[in-house]
Amino acid sequence: MTTRPVGPEVTSPSPVRALVGAAHPGPALAVTVLAGLLAVAQGLAPTTTVVLVAAVLAGQLLVGWSNDLVDRTRDRAAGRRDKPLATGTGSVAVVRTACGAAVVACVVLSLALGPAAGLVHLACVASAWAYNLWLKTTVWSWAPYAVSFGGLTAVVTLADGEAPPWWWPVGAALLGVGAHLLNVLPDLADDAATGVRGLPHRLGPQRIGPVAAVVLVTASVVVLVGSGPPLVVTVAVVTVVLALAAVVVVGTGRSPFVAAVGIALVDALLLVVAR
Repeated sequence: MTTRPVGPEVTSPSPVRALVGAAHPGPALAVTVLAGLLAVAQGLAPTTTVVLVAAVLAGQLLVGWSNDLVDRTRDRAAGRRDKPLATGTGSVAVVRTACGAAVVACVVLSLALGPAAGLVHLACVASAWAYNLWLKTTVWSWAPYAVSFGGLTAVVTLADGEAPPWWWPVGAALLGVGAHLLNVLPDLADDAATGVRGLPHRLGPQRIGPVAAVVLVTASVVVLVGSGPPLVVTVAVVTVVLALAAVVVVGTGRSPFVAAVGIALVDALLLVVAR
């Protein structure tokens, strides 16, 4: 008679869970929600809003899955336990198949918004692919974020047959650059160990926070100048943003990162409500 050892059973995540984990769900959800809120601010028809949100979600899934496919060797070398493809808990074949489906969905849904909006959105996704495949390791790592975030605002208004106000793409582009700086900050050590040398890595951990704060404060100024809200709103926004920027510059521990994220959230809110 044999006995089985008693202990916790090791199980692999379901294919769906692994797919979600490989899609960078946090950033994907944030960008998709921002697109939906911008669509509401623009006053798009409900059907158009649904198609736009679906197109953006498909594009974000495509970008996230392709990123993990391209980076799986680097992630494995860095010991990234949060990456299903690096740990072997996710199937490369399944993610590749999902990427193929996302390409088809993204193209079809984007063009359903109209030729102008569709082509701009596909250009935004192509810009993100350029980051995954090459630009993330160069000093130009910020450029795809500026192009893709700024272009997203044009997708929303072009779906309604009009160009965006100047401050929407400019403010969103600056928000994208700030988001890039903040998004890389937790992974600097892992990236350095695997040869990734984008703009944030060249700045170094001590300068990323202050530079991100300047970029995000500038985004706030652009949106305030462009939208011209009531004086009380302007004063409130300036007070909050400058207070958070001060924390970014002189804070310690995780407080500068949290404060910079706070500025990014204020900028995103301004883009939505100050139309």
